[in-house]
Amino acid sequence: MPSNITFQEELKQEQILKLRRLIDSLPKFCREFFIGIEPTTSMRTRIAYAYDLNMFFQYLIENNEHFRDKPLSSITLADMEALEASDIEAYLEYLNFYVKVDEDNPDEYLEFSNNNKAKARKLSTIRSFYKYFYNRKKIKVNPASFVDMPKIHDQPITRLEVDEVARLLDMVESGEKLTKTQLRYQKYTKTRDLCILSLFLGTGIRVSELVGIDISDIDFNVNGFKITRKGGNQVVLYFGDEVENAIKDYLDERKLITPLSGHEDALFLSLQRKRISVRAVQALVKKYTQMVTSIKNISPHKLRSTYGTNLYRETGDIYLVADVLGHKDVNTTKKHYAAIDDDKRRMAAKVVKLRED
Repeated sequence: MPSNITFQEELKQEQILKLRRLIDSLPKFCREFFIGIEPTTSMRTRIAYAYDLNMFFQYLIENNEHFRDKPLSSITLADMEALEASDIEAYLEYLNFYVKVDEDNPDEYLEFSNNNKAKARKLSTIRSFYKYFYNRKKIKVNPASFVDMPKIHDQPITRLEVDEVARLLDMVESGEKLTKTQLRYQKYTKTRDLCILSLFLGTGIRVSELVGIDISDIDFNVNGFKITRKGGNQVVLYFGDEVENAIKDYLDERKLITPLSGHEDALFLSLQRKRISVRAVQALVKKYTQMVTSIKNISPHKLRSTYGTNLYRETGDIYLVADVLGHKDVNTTKKHYAAIDDDKRRMAAKVVKLRED
């Protein structure tokens, strides 16, 4: 990629090429579907659809009598129209647990399972696929419309408590609980890692937004930086004094590093002197948080939830939380943080005494 394009432009180009490769691997009639939904869906959604459809077709070839051993490229829209709702329901049951040969080691098998949330997403893809062709009168029946969505039970939001946040940041600074090998690397990454964790906990930023920050995006005059949200909208996230100090400390070290060509403006660099990846950030979050809590599986998204929780507790303004976190629908925010209101109601129930102790 040319070095004069931005990270967001480079990422978009990579996603376009990735989607094209995925569509080329599907039956030919699928191309019309992806062209048709392009104006109303994000690139991320279309890539997810392509993966989901490929998995569905592979399942049919391996397990459905009508499709058995049929080359994927020869599947037609008429074949899909011949399916019944029970065929799709059988696929959803299959998703509960299945085994695949490990492509890297053909003598080994990998086990997979999907919860109801994952199954619902895959069914949503199939429904959108059938609905598109049914609405355009390319097929006369829509078997997916007769399949019920799996019931999704709301899971309690996982987050760090206030004392866990303090212990996490203290531990990054001290290196306590790190192995000797981890400490050798940590002396080079401590300030960077502390800055990354501070941004998650102090702004509620998404991991994809964090890795895309450029130095030129930061303005200390307003204590804010520019990010590109999902969907392409650009907004400014503001930060407080603690985050400001963490960024400035890291920038002092960052000036001493010579980045690889094309990564000169990237804020966060890996040890290879190029823009840090989403996977690397996920790994460092997991490494540090496991030392603070062994019973919570904390990801960058859970740190984002920790920020959202703290902001709601401090302000009580659900609309502010939705805006800062970039939720398009405030109901999404309400669903995630309703438990905090339940805590307050439980506390209120204990405050009023009917009889003296």
